[in-house]
Amino acid sequence: MAISTYKIFLMKKSTSTYEKLIDIKEFPDLGGAPEMLETTTLSDNMQTYIPGVQSLDALEFTANYTKEDFTKLKALEGQECEFAVWFGGTGEGGTLTPTGTDGKFEFTGQLSVFPVGGGVNEVVDMTVTIAPSTPITMASED
Repeated sequence: MAISTYKIFLMKKSTSTYEKLIDIKEFPDLGGAPEMLETTTLSDNMQTYIPGVQSLDALEFTANYTKEDFTKLKALEGQECEFAVWFGGTGEGGTLTPTGTDGKFEFTGQLSVFPVGGGVNEVVDMTVTIAPSTPITMASED
């Protein structure tokens, strides 16, 4: 059964537990295709490959800009932190509780944040970029 993007959360580990960092509007791919290592020989009539190292770009999240959230994120810049994207939660509207019942994808990295440009009659957004320093792994069930 498919799931919706409703109730997906960007989490940060504080001491031993994860807490919701901020509300997000978009999240990036949590993985990428492996590099292709060519194995073609002069006897092959088509190129052949084996998978190499998995590619992963910077992880960019979009969020509504608020001074409070921006200041909170700016304070984390330059620090190595444990982050996660959790799929699933309980509750409705403003009383959502992240649960990760549909998956928890964890990684370590360094965060940066900046407000993005806008036009007439638009919501002001910010981009949260996390440079991952560990592979993204799906957490095992608790």
